[in-house]
This record gives sequence, C-alpha cells and structure tokens, in this order.
Amino acid sequence: MRFLSFTDLTCTEIASAFPLKASLGDERMMTSELSARHGHIVAIGGAEDKTSQLEILKRVFELAPEGNTDVAVIATASSIPDQVLPAYEAAFERLGASRIHKLDIQDRRQASDPDNVELIDQSGVIFFTGGDQLRLTNVFGGSTVLTAIRERWLSGAVVAGTSAGAAAMPGTMIYNGAATDALRKGAVNMTFGLGLVEGLIIDSHFLERGRFTRLMEVGATNPEHLGVGLGEDAAVIIHQEQILEAIGPGHVILIDSRDLASSNIADLRMGEAVAVENMILHAMVSGHGFDVEARRYLTPSELKALLEN
Repeated sequence: MRFLSFTDLTCTEIASAFPLKASLGDERMMTSELSARHGHIVAIGGAEDKTSQLEILKRVFELAPEGNTDVAVIATASSIPDQVLPAYEAAFERLGASRIHKLDIQDRRQASDPDNVELIDQSGVIFFTGGDQLRLTNVFGGSTVLTAIRERWLSGAVVAGTSAGAAAMPGTMIYNGAATDALRKGAVNMTFGLGLVEGLIIDSHFLERGRFTRLMEVGATNPEHLGVGLGEDAAVIIHQEQILEAIGPGHVILIDSRDLASSNIADLRMGEAVAVENMILHAMVSGHGFDVEARRYLTPSELKALLEN
C-alpha cells in the first residue's frame, strides 16, 4: 500500500484510496507464514493507570516476544515529553523491563537517525504516548524509524499506543472534529495514519469527551470501516486475523456501519445534519471480544476458544 501525505481530506476521498477487501464468506483465508508470527497491536483510550495496578500496561508488557523485554517509549506526540517519559519509564521498570529507550523524536531528521532505528530494532515493546496524532504522522510518515517499527511488529514485537498514539495507528485516522455535534457532513477531519491497522477507525477518550457522533459520521461516509471508541483506562488488543479483545476497567465502544441501510450524506451540503439507518453499537468490557471480519460479538468463553485455536 502506498501512503500519501495529504493532510485535509474528506472521509470519502480517503476511503476511495483504500481498495475493498474481497468477501471471506464462511471461511477465512489461509494465514501466511508472515502473518502467523506478527506481533500484537494494543490501542489504549488514554489516562491508563501508570502508578497502581498497571492493568493495561502489564498486558502490553506480557505480549512482548519471549526473551526481549526492551521497551521503546516514543513521546513525539506530546508537547511535554519531559513530564510524560518518566512516568512510563517508572511503570515499565516496575513491570520488569530490561532496558527502557526513551525516544523524544521531535523532527523528521531524528525520525531517520540510525541510532533511533537501532533502538527500535532492539525493542520487544514499542509504545507511543499521547498528545497530537498529527505530529506523529507528520514526523514519522515515510521515515526509516516508522519502517523499523513496522518490521519489528512483523517480527513479533508488540506495538502499543495511548490516546493520540492509538488514534494514529490505522491507515486512516481522525485528527479533529467537534464532539458536541459531529454528525454533520464534513465535521470530522481525517487523514492517513501510520498504517499499522487496517479496516478500523480508532477514537480515544471516547466516553469521557462524548465522541459518539464522530465515529457515526465516519461510518456514514464509508460503512466498511469499523469504528472503535476507546474509553479512558480501556484498550483493545488486536490479535491475529483481526480478533479484538477488550482489556482494562473501562469500556470499548464499537460502531459498526457495514450493514447500514441508508444515509443522506452524499446528498448534503457541508455542515448539514446526517441521517443514518441501522448503525449498530456494541459496548465491550474486559474479556469480551469482537471478530472484525465476521462482524461478530464474542463473549468471554467464545473469545477464549477462538484465541486458543
């Protein structure tokens, strides 16, 4: 897939750049040797516990490949990296990290620095802090550090991000949009993300900031994409074959538009109110899951059985 650097496209324009997947029917396509060994993605809704039980960060750390407990913490999105990095350093030290590489990459030159690439290559956990997701794509887009991160994930490393670090993970990301009434044509600004996740649009601080209408507007523009709204101190693990697992004490909200019956969005002028028919909502808590390809909610027992297989 070729990643473009446009920064202010409509949802419809972006969606047209991504080809539709063929239907899988009742059976999944065979998993290639490469996909069978790639690592996990963990998207966190922000404000995760960093000082007490560390429930989410502990799961992130446990997903690291065996024998590699180096952690790279990337604070590029943050405007206060000097305050953010020590908190994650302390948390991952408590969890048993052998080394913690604090990467305060602030420009594109640093995003292509061979020393930073080497630190990524050494890490079993790669973690993006919160902040501004547009800074992440602006600094890392097309860089050797981003290439190294993708390669480490393909080799088994876990890539995690919180808040902006989670929102930037998909091939298409939200970077702006009012929470109060975003169910209006053009109300949500989107651009290309880091390309670590396909078929999902991720929003963070979802319940706390009332962002339901943001994912509803996105779903109306392209019903193929599943909206994932992450509450604070909540996260999803993206397993093999796009099986989602909710973790943490908060909620994960899914906005599923694939069976959308109708919407008036194509006929509206910019700013006009959008109508949608048959948009489905799910609320997941820790231990519950979702099969993205099959669009099927998974109870804890169903999720466990699927992951064990």
